[in-house]
Amino acid sequence: MSEIRCNPNDCGKLKIDEIRVENLKSDCVTDKAPVISFALSSGTPDTRLQKAFISVGDWEKEVTDQVGIAYDGPLEPFSAYNVIIKAYDNHGNCATASASFRTGRLDTPWRARWITKKSYTPQRGQSPLPMTFRKTFNISKPIKSACLTATAMGIYELFLGQERITGEYFSPGFTSYKHNLQYNYYDVTNYIRQKNEIIAVVGGGWAVGRYTYSSKSRITTDRQAFMMELFLEYEDGTSEIIITDRSWQVTLDGNYRFGDFYDGEVYDARVDLNDILWENADETRLPFTPCILARYGCQVMAHETMMPKAVFRSKNGELIYDFGQNFAGVICLDIIGKAGQIITVRHAELLQDGELFVENLRTAKTTVTYICKDGMQSYSPKLTYMGFRYAGVSGIEEDKIHVFARAVYSDIETVGGFICSNDDLNRLQSNVVWSAKSNFVDIPTDCPQRDERQGWTGDIAVFAGTACFNFDLSRFLDKWLSDMRAEQRKSGGIPFVIPRQGTFDPMVPTACWGDSCIIVPWTEYMARGNRELLRKHYPAMKKYMKAVRFWSGLFSLGQRRHIWKWLFQFGDWCAPEGYVKEWMKKGKWIATAYYSYTASIMSRVADELGYRDDSEYYQRLHEKINNAYRKVFTDGNGNLKNEFQTAYVLPLAFNMVSAKERESMASNLVRLIADSDWHLNTGFPGTPFLLFALSDSGKTEEAYKLLLQDTCPGWIYQVKCGATTFWERWDAVKPDGGINICSLNHYAYGAVGDFLYRRIAGIEATSAGYRTFKIRPVIGGGIEWVRAHHKTPYGMISVNWKIKNNTFTLEFEAPVSTSCQVFMPSGKEYRFGSGRYTVSEEYKDDSVS
Repeated sequence: MSEIRCNPNDCGKLKIDEIRVENLKSDCVTDKAPVISFALSSGTPDTRLQKAFISVGDWEKEVTDQVGIAYDGPLEPFSAYNVIIKAYDNHGNCATASASFRTGRLDTPWRARWITKKSYTPQRGQSPLPMTFRKTFNISKPIKSACLTATAMGIYELFLGQERITGEYFSPGFTSYKHNLQYNYYDVTNYIRQKNEIIAVVGGGWAVGRYTYSSKSRITTDRQAFMMELFLEYEDGTSEIIITDRSWQVTLDGNYRFGDFYDGEVYDARVDLNDILWENADETRLPFTPCILARYGCQVMAHETMMPKAVFRSKNGELIYDFGQNFAGVICLDIIGKAGQIITVRHAELLQDGELFVENLRTAKTTVTYICKDGMQSYSPKLTYMGFRYAGVSGIEEDKIHVFARAVYSDIETVGGFICSNDDLNRLQSNVVWSAKSNFVDIPTDCPQRDERQGWTGDIAVFAGTACFNFDLSRFLDKWLSDMRAEQRKSGGIPFVIPRQGTFDPMVPTACWGDSCIIVPWTEYMARGNRELLRKHYPAMKKYMKAVRFWSGLFSLGQRRHIWKWLFQFGDWCAPEGYVKEWMKKGKWIATAYYSYTASIMSRVADELGYRDDSEYYQRLHEKINNAYRKVFTDGNGNLKNEFQTAYVLPLAFNMVSAKERESMASNLVRLIADSDWHLNTGFPGTPFLLFALSDSGKTEEAYKLLLQDTCPGWIYQVKCGATTFWERWDAVKPDGGINICSLNHYAYGAVGDFLYRRIAGIEATSAGYRTFKIRPVIGGGIEWVRAHHKTPYGMISVNWKIKNNTFTLEFEAPVSTSCQVFMPSGKEYRFGSGRYTVSEEYKDDSVS
């Protein structure tokens, strides 16, 4: 017996909850025609947008959708615009709201010059000394407004007088500098005084500083450079521009004595900028011409304040502060000090015998040094960040210092959440979130602590689904994908890391890693519904697929033309058994399955964009690859000739086999898992799909048994070891307590989060942006209740299910303009429009007490 209830809310009739311009709720500054979206709410069930009118000045557009609305009206540089939306629903209700954005430079030529110190050339393999620039100027009449645009080769901090105006970290951000460069826009009206001094500190950052595990430096330019324009508008109608040129001064003797992402920062608080040697800055030119646009990615910001959970003194005399959480961020110190007193802070993810364990940092020193002035003072580094849980402080007594920290990562909005009756899975979800935050520092990195922190494409390819459930990554990924398009080879190959800063990998198509050029934009599209992202990325996708087809067909005949084995494959990377050679030997099985997967995605992408011929072509290709996999690698009955877990996982998860073969393959996969004493043996490419392959093939009990396995290798094993983020290796901390040298903050295996959301909670998009979605919980593992939510572009989806007194009850909410398909454990199916509902039915699960 089923019961369905509609749960009315008290939010009134129709309301515009949120307007986004370029995926920002406020403070949008853009150099391109903006894209507008809005979300609605209503207390009336089954509400959807009928039509809306969007106006910007004299421009007006009628729309019937809420997402990805392109403004195509006129734009002037440095101008403010109001967006007014008037929306009507299918019940005759109306709502009105407004938002604003402003333009940046648009096509305004830069009058400023790049400035630097040409006499200084930093050593190869080392980060340069920070350059400090300054400019003084006076104002003799009342100011109406003042704005500033700035960029750099390197990373900059900007001050006007004694006030820091760069609230973000590491501007102008990490891009493929020879192609793309961002600038920041600052409204500095309230900072201007009668006498003014601009100070810019420019560190090496990614462009000039030491970067990659090969310790390369001066990758983009030989030294830092800075460019800035300050626009002053006076109340009398006149204006003035202050630009960087030879009239600026430069020194290497400022407060910032050193800055490096890997090694840390040295700051001398005793330095008085008025008492050091300055010289005129040199004008310079870049040896390339990037496209310079107002920031279109996410700023890197300080977020959570992290307080120590414990403090103790180690044998070597350091004060060890345990923050209880591994994260990426910066230490913060409040100090009572004496002039010349040196305070040193080292960072680590792990302790060994009560001391900081730093071997896994490789060559990264991850140390900040602060040289005190007299009295009360505060310090936190600005030219570096660390991945750490523990900080070791020396050079000061505990009662003379207050230590805390701040998590530093890109300004991405958290839009998803998951919690259930199993505490181990809740810790797993926390580890997912913190691994993502730690590795979303302007680009999607592999790790935040050692001498790497690069944009490895394979990691984000497998983690994208999990990431896009938890965070709105629209601007974050759009920026990164712009660099991917810029760095794709003419032949179609994609670098292993984006941006390709200081690496010289073979730029040939590579399964999973290169496939990120298809998987990541498609995943982001399904999460946020921005068709324009697909449209501008589609040529790169096609070029890549053409290259894959070339290499798979090279020197091959018949079915083997669709077996992808050339040239380079990572294979079953980081599988628990074997090592690099053994992983790579499995390349052709994994590459061929991913070839099928990306062909099927390409068919859907082409269909979304209206390219029917392309869609049919890629669908036929997908089917040909499936046949080749079955003919070459199996006996035709679902039995692999060469068995390993990932080789069964991928064809099951990618729907490459018939129903009969699926049954055999799933049974064979379970047998291999049982032979491994109910442990997984899959690497980066296979692990994200392992639980889906089981549960979607009727092996729900086995999927839960594997998910909840608490010995090594397994997700819950890491939880039982006290992990607060995901590890690069399953056995980073060995069962005997020993430590393997690897990263303890790697999000790839956190892709298991996707199973928590799409199967355990049951929330899954069936069209872009969750315009349509389904709720189909997969019950098992003794889980008694689940609460999950995801904020879509249309509004919030929430799911709350529980099993109690032999009754399964599902409470859920669907946003305005969406529709939902609900599948109950009994198999009953329902369809709902927007609103809040409760559905219940009799249910008996012996695994739930």
